[in-house]
Amino acid sequence: MDATGPAAVYQTLLEINNALISNLTREGLFHAIATAIGRVIPFERIAVFLHDPGRDVLTLSIFESSLHSSYFAVGLEMRPGESHVGWVFKEQKPLLRSDLEAERTYPAEERALADGVRSYMIVPLLVRGRAIGTLAVATTAANRYTAETLAFLQEAAKQVALAIENMQAYEALTRAEEMLRAIAEGTAAVTGRDFFYSLVRHLATALHVRHAFLTECVPDRPGRVRMLAYWKGDHFAENIEYDVAPTPCRLAIEGETVVYHTDLQRLFPEDRYLVDIGAQSFVGIPVWNSAHQVAGHLAVLDDKPLGETSPVMPVLRAFAARAGAEIERLRADQRLRQALAEVEALKNRLHAENVYLQEEIRGEHNFAEMVGSSPALLACLRQVEQVAATDSTVLVLGETGTGKELIARAVHSRSARHERPLVKVNCSAISAGLVESELFGHVKGAFTGALDRRIGRFELADGGTIFLDEVGDLPPETQVKLLRVLQEREFEPVGSSRTIKVNVRVIAATNRNLEEAVASGRFRADLFYRLNVFPIRVPPLRDRHGDIPQLTMFFLARFAKEFGKPVEVVSRSTMERLIGYDWPGNVRELQNIIERAAVLSSGRVLELGPDLLPIGRPQRVAQPEAGTEAVTLEEMERRHIRAALERSRWVVEGPTGAAKGLGLHPNTLRSRMSRLGITRPPHEIS
Repeated sequence: MDATGPAAVYQTLLEINNALISNLTREGLFHAIATAIGRVIPFERIAVFLHDPGRDVLTLSIFESSLHSSYFAVGLEMRPGESHVGWVFKEQKPLLRSDLEAERTYPAEERALADGVRSYMIVPLLVRGRAIGTLAVATTAANRYTAETLAFLQEAAKQVALAIENMQAYEALTRAEEMLRAIAEGTAAVTGRDFFYSLVRHLATALHVRHAFLTECVPDRPGRVRMLAYWKGDHFAENIEYDVAPTPCRLAIEGETVVYHTDLQRLFPEDRYLVDIGAQSFVGIPVWNSAHQVAGHLAVLDDKPLGETSPVMPVLRAFAARAGAEIERLRADQRLRQALAEVEALKNRLHAENVYLQEEIRGEHNFAEMVGSSPALLACLRQVEQVAATDSTVLVLGETGTGKELIARAVHSRSARHERPLVKVNCSAISAGLVESELFGHVKGAFTGALDRRIGRFELADGGTIFLDEVGDLPPETQVKLLRVLQEREFEPVGSSRTIKVNVRVIAATNRNLEEAVASGRFRADLFYRLNVFPIRVPPLRDRHGDIPQLTMFFLARFAKEFGKPVEVVSRSTMERLIGYDWPGNVRELQNIIERAAVLSSGRVLELGPDLLPIGRPQRVAQPEAGTEAVTLEEMERRHIRAALERSRWVVEGPTGAAKGLGLHPNTLRSRMSRLGITRPPHEIS
């Protein structure tokens, strides 16, 4: 040693001890150790190899050197027994090479010699008899290190080993705290079985142990536990249930903290599983619920002693608190599912009363979302079928909310133009000064703000269909241009003299009385006649009360799926109220009320509160004829099926049969006919 004497030795040991106390980070600790040892032992190179028990390799973790090397660098790995470093670790004995040129044995020593090393010392890093790595110093001068120098390095290595183990424990605790914080903040937002798997895997990783597991107590079976998750080396073990009596888990289930650092197999000879996995140490802690009852336990096992400085206990306590809350939540979910199962029979009974309405939503007359089978609606849809295949101009008439746009879409989708666009224009939503520009487009500079050429809706619809909604609101000057388009199939964009020819089918719609508008001079008579080539009047909902159940179930299915609601049936009283209402807002009003009711619903049965139908609006008794009794859902189903059978002349199967029209399997239809007592009249039997 260059700085000889007991004072220098003690001062160096004191500095290393101070490094143990004041440095917990890897970089700070390693720098302090190198600086302190360098004051007593001269070296050109210092290295610390740490053992990774999971992979059984020695990794070069600290390396300070003034010598160039293409081999020795931080991260270098060596197997125990395959090098001079591995020999020191495995044998737990120091190694001194006074003259490397004459004494080298291992290939790695050849590389050190090539780097310029001529003398080195390596000592094991021991903690309570267990090697955790090695400490080495090297110099370029031969015969520079002596037995006295080696003895000092061994003494210093004791302090270094404790410092490194303390650092590793701090790193493990920091990783565990970071993981817990991530779970708390939702960045590892998993629940249930996934949470348990994540917990034990991260626990084993944070503490560097081979086994970690979480159990729950088996209800009504004292002394037995069931594994929620078991991390076994590098994989999960499944479906384990056992009696805790012969195991070190017993005291943890009884509410005590259990710590066995060594001799685990000797203390529990009846627990053969400990022998199978080679367990030497065990730490377990009870998992409590909010009622301060033991719900299970959390434990770690390893094939080496879990050092007393290991942060096992604080980490286990933090994990156990989170695990207890999750176990309690899952058990509450199980109790809730049991309660729901008790009302399943009632739900099925209510569902059977309404399910046929859902099955027929896409049945006989769901025509482009025009749901229903009332005579008024059927007459309207027959007109759609008649005119769709032609190019005739269509005028759709009807009150607000009856579905005029759906009729327009149905006409377009069944026409030869269905592969071209259907362009919609809401004539009432465009200001009077911009209607012409919207319909026919404009050129750049046509008016203030016309910075670019704009393509109008008619040009966009070329080859397809244009739908002029609320056409009765067009200003008189625009009516003139529209008339020309209908007659000549051409127009000029605003500000342009260039004529553009188009091939467009026109479908117009209005809720106004155009004949009265013509009489009062607000609408051109010649334009009215041009639009009124094929009028289709959409019936108001008050004329098709028989369609209300199907419409209700159609909208309910849509909103239940959209809002993620479990509601799927409508109570009898609610359906009767819906049928009895006169619906001045027509289908749109019904849709809005079902949407609002679905938002407010919290169960599987839709109940319409007294505040949902508008106050002061007309409501009538739900009965088909004055003086007759209310129509039940069963009677409504009977009438609906009988009407379909009569239309098909009582043919059940086939392309024109009632089953196809109702959207049912023929056997299903026959079953319902039998249940409802529907039989073929004698004169229909052939």
